Amino acid sequence: MGLFQYTVRRILFLIMVLIGVTIAAFIISNTVPGDPLVANLGQTAMSDPEIVERYERRWGLDRSLPEQYLIYMSNLLQGDMGTSIRSQRPVIDDLKQYFPATFELATLATLLSIIFGLIFGIISAVKRNKLIDHFVRAISVTGISMPAFWLALMSLYLFYFLLDIAPGSGRLSADFSGFSLQTGFLIIDSISAGRFDILKNALYHMILPALVLAGATMGIITRTVRSSLLDVMSQDYLRTARAKGLNETVVIMKHALLNALIPTLTIFGLSYGNLLGGTVLVESIFDYPGLGWYAYISATTLDFPAIMGATILIALVYSVMNLLVDVTYGIIDPRVRY
Repeated sequence: MGLFQYTVRRILFLIMVLIGVTIAAFIISNTVPGDPLVANLGQTAMSDPEIVERYERRWGLDRSLPEQYLIYMSNLLQGDMGTSIRSQRPVIDDLKQYFPATFELATLATLLSIIFGLIFGIISAVKRNKLIDHFVRAISVTGISMPAFWLALMSLYLFYFLLDIAPGSGRLSADFSGFSLQTGFLIIDSISAGRFDILKNALYHMILPALVLAGATMGIITRTVRSSLLDVMSQDYLRTARAKGLNETVVIMKHALLNALIPTLTIFGLSYGNLLGGTVLVESIFDYPGLGWYAYISATTLDFPAIMGATILIALVYSVMNLLVDVTYGIIDPRVRY
């Protein structure tokens, strides 16, 4: 089987996965304890049967679950994710508003985790069983074991409240609240508008939550790179390279590291997909208006269309990243055969 045929098969499988996700998400979101009427209507409105009946008819709550699901899927195939009960806006417009913030945050967090994970992993493997190796491994284990919400709270307390060297919550300072977004991406819009003061402020607000998100992924990458590099460094072809008189740095960086990165590629892609899916707790703690924050607000108000839209987008992002990782394997590693 060639790469093209494999990719087509994976795309078809991806569609089946997304259909399964919609079914599971629809059933779960409509069977959890709670009533969207109570969550979205006031006490006065709830006491009026006419208002309740009109509300149920407006959102299709008076129909059976199978009917609601078929109507939803029919609209979804036409690009309509429904209207949010909470915001009264099309869900797809809400996702376009909140997803760019998560995309920027996840991209920065992934870059930081890759950079520090590679550096720490290489150092730990080259200096195996030495003091710096034990120190780096302790950092990586700490990053993996620390809950993200606890790390986020401690980071805010230390760097914002005590030291006052990091900004508080939000995506921008109050001074720039009137800045109009064209694409939804602060970095792109600030550069295109020539507002480098806004770019600096956006990155300033982004760095602390990005470091919190990068902590766990950095620890996993560090341990994976160390393990893979140690395994590769014991191979015969590296002994041959050293016997030829090649510099140790060249041996490690050119011959060992590239082969050691192949297993690590899976972590790169899936971690990025996971972060793009939205980090509910971290975004909520930092009051960062991203996809995770939107999903949290939608869940607390039982906003079924918004919950479905966020779930489908998260599943799509994760599945696409998984597909890209698998396809990339066949491109960078000639030993892979589909």
